[in-house]
Amino acid sequence: MLYAIISQDVENSLEKRLSVRPAHIERLEKLKEQGRLIIAGPHPAIDNNEPGPAGFTGSLVIAEFKSLEDAQEWADNDPYIQSGAYESVIVKPFKKVLP
Repeated sequence: MLYAIISQDVENSLEKRLSVRPAHIERLEKLKEQGRLIIAGPHPAIDNNEPGPAGFTGSLVIAEFKSLEDAQEWADNDPYIQSGAYESVIVKPFKKVLP
């Protein structure tokens, strides 16, 4: 089943994000290689794809997992959590309707 992993950053998270971004991307690449990643990306803090020092306010990952527990475990082990960049993470089932 698909699950949405919706993360909210702490304020001024950019430095914390950048310190572990390669490890964060590596985990997403593994999901992609396994054909389980639907979409992933950050929420810019300003209305711009390249927010610069304004940074980001959170992230969204939609991916396939065997269960809600597996999705939650994967989310709990994200480097952005370990670095303190994420303030909170919500994991919930997602039903793709379109496209």
